[in-house]
Amino acid sequence: MKITSLTLYKVKPRWVFLKIETDQGITGWGEPIVESRPDTTITAVKELEPYLIGKDPRLIERHFQTMYRGSFYRGGPVLMSAISGIEQALWDIRGKALEIPVYDILGGAVRDKIKAYAWVGGDDPNKSDQDAKSRLEQGFRNVKMNATGACERIGSYAEIDAAVARLASVREIVGPDVGIGIDFHGRVHKSMAKFLAKEMEPLRPLFYEEPVLPEHLDFLPELARHTRIPLATGERLYGRWGYKEIIAQGTVDIIQPDLSHAGGIWESRKIAAMAEAYDIGVAPHCPLGPIALASSMQLDACTPNFVIQEMSLKMQYNDSGDLQDYVKNKDVFKITEGYLDLPQLPGLGIEIDEDAVIEANKESFMRNDRDWRHEDGSVAEW
Repeated sequence: MKITSLTLYKVKPRWVFLKIETDQGITGWGEPIVESRPDTTITAVKELEPYLIGKDPRLIERHFQTMYRGSFYRGGPVLMSAISGIEQALWDIRGKALEIPVYDILGGAVRDKIKAYAWVGGDDPNKSDQDAKSRLEQGFRNVKMNATGACERIGSYAEIDAAVARLASVREIVGPDVGIGIDFHGRVHKSMAKFLAKEMEPLRPLFYEEPVLPEHLDFLPELARHTRIPLATGERLYGRWGYKEIIAQGTVDIIQPDLSHAGGIWESRKIAAMAEAYDIGVAPHCPLGPIALASSMQLDACTPNFVIQEMSLKMQYNDSGDLQDYVKNKDVFKITEGYLDLPQLPGLGIEIDEDAVIEANKESFMRNDRDWRHEDGSVAEW
């Protein structure tokens, strides 16, 4: 079997899909994307295309090693996201060729269903309580919300009180048994992170996500001394080497590799195995599209230390497209009592609606990062 072509599509709301075709008629799909840098990521994929054409798509580890180590500069969000999307598509081909799901190639399922959560609110968490009831009606039993809006390095007590009040409002709506993840989104500096972590703890959050920027992971041991709530991070780390120190540090309770950024399915499985040796859970980050989620579900199925899966159904970013718009077997993403069923189809387990993808690609999209500012005009983390 040989790779014959790579085709890239930009589709709303903010996703890039990759189709890899072979001389045996088997097609694989992947999702290579750096949010707000789609064209840069597409270029990175195209730079790898000459190497891939004519190669056997089943030699996934060999291709990863070549794409990652084949040039002097390696790692980072752009190259690793390009590799991730290619790697997902190669696994899709491998599974389809064997007529089994990818997780069956990676040791088989260790669970019967996949726990999942969805967002309430959006970048501005003031709407969180309005969304909470609808998420319960959709079948979710776990949700996630932002801890704050733009947050000063040393914020006011009013900001802290407002953040706690928003969480309390959501807790009142969903009740004591629904998990509420709190995403600090790296927008909170360490002085405020300590304060917020302690003040929110009585409301029993499920976890605190990215409590500080990835540049400040050395602060996490100190933060852990201020709270009993599990700490989670990792969406902006890339490859095993990006996770090595945070896993060995042993402070975080959950790592969150994004399978469209961290290196793909197999690389994330290796990261998960590293974490398992330190009794750290895995909750794949996935605010992206259906191919990224399908890839994550393959990992979830075969990973013993999996905790919970993020999904972007009706997420705040999906104002012009949604998770089910580009797949034919929409039930693969159906939530029942808080869980997704294990995918059963070969490969990644989804049937892409290529006509819908081609139509969406005609319009494409342009999406820029938020330009958040503090009251004094300085740049705020978002």
